[in-house]
Amino acid sequence: MIIYPAIDLIDGKCVRLHKGDFARQTTYNFDPVDITKAYKQNGAKWLHVVDLDGAKNPVSRQTGLITKIIQESGLNVQTGGGARSLNDVQTLIDAGASRVVISSMAIKNPDLAKRIIVNFGTDRICLAADVIEQNHTYKIAVSGWQESSTISLNDFLTDYQSAGIKHVLCTDISKDGTMQGCNFSLYKDLVQNFPGLSIQASGGIHALQDLKNLTTNGVIIGKALYEGAFTLREALEAVTC
Repeated sequence: MIIYPAIDLIDGKCVRLHKGDFARQTTYNFDPVDITKAYKQNGAKWLHVVDLDGAKNPVSRQTGLITKIIQESGLNVQTGGGARSLNDVQTLIDAGASRVVISSMAIKNPDLAKRIIVNFGTDRICLAADVIEQNHTYKIAVSGWQESSTISLNDFLTDYQSAGIKHVLCTDISKDGTMQGCNFSLYKDLVQNFPGLSIQASGGIHALQDLKNLTTNGVIIGKALYEGAFTLREALEAVTC
């Protein structure tokens, strides 16, 4: 399993949102470049970076900071937040990103999203499947995670798997930023139903046992590292034992 330490960026600062709510934001006194260097020193191979400014407004993208993080950390960086066009993805690839996350585009403009997958290749693109549970069915979220669409998670992934997607980042929004435990049943079902996909779990990680209980290919860890629930070295050891 790949551990992806996560940093979410607003105005050049490391933050965490509670269930994706910008009104429930915690800002941390960490320098983004310094913390990514520390992750590298402590054994990380990959880093997950979310540009929340770019997600809200493309004009406010923090491409310069992301470029600096990539160059100075020496990590493979998976990044997203407001990628809405071929040019947006190309800009991040040119900045050194190893993989770019596409999210809202995949719902609002699936033809473009599928063209991006073909143009850049399956290893350079990660599909964000952000979900809200409704009547025991997971629906893909829209409008900055505030609403659910009519598209089910299974239909969404089936469609994009046929388009060639390989990497999928699935976030249970009800768990994100809560440190209340992971939705293990969700990820177990995804691994069983979509064995050809490389699934990354996200949302709610709060203890090393969470990592041991997951069967996904990767896991995003943000707040638990910020809050000191465990160290990155402990997390890496937990998934290699």
